[in-house]
Amino acid sequence: MTDDDPYARRLDALRDRLREGDADAVVLFPSTNLRYLTGYSEHPGERHFLLFVTADADPVFLVPELSGEQVRAEAAVDDVRTWGDDEDPVAAVEAVVDDLGLADGSPHVLVDDTMHARFTHDLRAVLPDATFSLASEALAPLRVRKDDAEIAALRHAGEAADAVVRDLREWGGEVVGMTETDLARHIEDRLEAHGGTGVSFDTIVGSGPNGAMPHHTHGDRTIEAGDPVVLDFGTRVDDYPSDQTRTLVFGDESPPEGFREVHRTVREAQEAAVDAVEPGVTVGDVDAAARDVITESGYGEEFIHRTGHGVGLDVHEEPYIVADGDRELEAGMVFSVEPGVYLPDEFGVRIEDLVVVTDDGCVRLNRTDRGWQTN
Repeated sequence: MTDDDPYARRLDALRDRLREGDADAVVLFPSTNLRYLTGYSEHPGERHFLLFVTADADPVFLVPELSGEQVRAEAAVDDVRTWGDDEDPVAAVEAVVDDLGLADGSPHVLVDDTMHARFTHDLRAVLPDATFSLASEALAPLRVRKDDAEIAALRHAGEAADAVVRDLREWGGEVVGMTETDLARHIEDRLEAHGGTGVSFDTIVGSGPNGAMPHHTHGDRTIEAGDPVVLDFGTRVDDYPSDQTRTLVFGDESPPEGFREVHRTVREAQEAAVDAVEPGVTVGDVDAAARDVITESGYGEEFIHRTGHGVGLDVHEEPYIVADGDRELEAGMVFSVEPGVYLPDEFGVRIEDLVVVTDDGCVRLNRTDRGWQTN
């Protein structure tokens, strides 16, 4: 590792937090936390694949022998130890904790929030006098502010999503007659064509009454002319996701009664919330800026979720833009602003952009038209 390596800086920052706090170690397994600290991505499996970080020693990777060469080549950690399938992995864990001095006394250990129970159980077995908490206590404050490289990746992912929104508007009436699933597949193909890798989450195409279910994904309902269609999708660039929503109407038929008013309300609410974003403002203030507009228009009971969520390696992470939240915004935070109104059995409207907090306000990472009309 070198001083100008972002992973070296992140590991150093984590060690600083351990020195300043009451925890003695962080133990991670394949997760976005591991990716954030080391640059290495791995799917969780049944084998012990663990990263140990302490305040004063070099970090240690303990991985299956079959992964050793790849981890040494790709991860920003020098001390990579392996265990073979003919060995006891718990004994290998015990050897690492002994070398790091964790077996002495009663250490406080932070384990990955998503760590499988079997690995946590094994850590408890080799550290019977330890206390345990979640790694997010130390890592969430580090991950919540994005560096320039992270913001660049999020911006590029947002550009890919924006390009697909422009495609959708150009398709216009051609969408009529497709099923929601047909359109979802077209969207996913276009995300790849515009430079993305895969999808950030299951693509949402909620047409007509399905749009009134905020997390409806897509199904076999045929999109009809005049249907409001909630379109929520994203892709990844360098593992960082986009996440944006537009509500569009396809074909020559007019949208249902009341739709124009609801869409205008949601659009104004989203604009008010974005305008409220700046360092020092609380997440509750941003939520209130959107919620007040919707409530004053008579749709407060139909706005049934938070106004937004942080976005980084995870699509949902800190900060959460929730009612009465007292967390203050800081430059470098990235989160969604996505108010919505949902009228059961009729339609839904949601408009979503990602924003990055700057020194004096914010910048949107999505720039396409937020209106409902298509060609």
